[in-house]
Amino acid sequence: MSFGGSSSVASGAKRPFEYGRTHVVRPKGAHKATIVWLHGLGDNGASWSQLLETLPLPNIKWICPTAPTRPVSVFGGFPSTAWFDVADLSEDAPDDVEGLDASAAHVANLLSTEPADIKLGVGGFSMGAATALYSATCFAHGKYGNGNPYPVNLSLAVGLSGWLPCARTLKNRIESSPEAAQKASSIPLLLCHGKADDVVSYKHGERSADALRANGFSNVLFKSYNSLGHYTVPEEMDEVCKWFKANLELGTSSS
Repeated sequence: MSFGGSSSVASGAKRPFEYGRTHVVRPKGAHKATIVWLHGLGDNGASWSQLLETLPLPNIKWICPTAPTRPVSVFGGFPSTAWFDVADLSEDAPDDVEGLDASAAHVANLLSTEPADIKLGVGGFSMGAATALYSATCFAHGKYGNGNPYPVNLSLAVGLSGWLPCARTLKNRIESSPEAAQKASSIPLLLCHGKADDVVSYKHGERSADALRANGFSNVLFKSYNSLGHYTVPEEMDEVCKWFKANLELGTSSS
């Protein structure tokens, strides 16, 4: 199932971009959790929906949106599907907070119509992973980067071959209130990264996990894969499945 997207203005972004097609994978068993899964730079929601549909997680509904097509600085301004603008993939690169807020708001909007008894999460690959981890920090802080309230109660977040945006400001955001520190300490986060990644360096992913832990996110699992490049493999997805089952309390039953 898929449907078209609309421009996101929920975060207060000045330049709304048109989001692409959203693909939905319905649960094969009882619906217990909904996960928004975000693709990487230049990709679309369809490719990940096809993979996620094959996972042995019958109680999860997957929502796979497609990012807006926008000029991307790392491509010299050439348009590509991207959740936010990125100048380079180093730790010192500037953060496009406006773009991050708009995409985090798009994720929250997709989750906001789910039933109240359903657990909610966000995950992604590469730039999608960065957006997912940014969403988790917005949830803990209770606000987007622009100060608008973050409206969704996230149960967990997953990032594959990604990084943590806005790591430099995380300390101030989490220390802003006891509630933020409590949310940070409770939300489970899974980060996976290949040591042979030649797009987003392994060190960048590892330091992202360290930054989360150093700022109160105590439930962080970082998994490394020796020969893995900038892609996913069955071994990694098996780990993701196991982690989802444990942290969403799905058990082994499909009922």
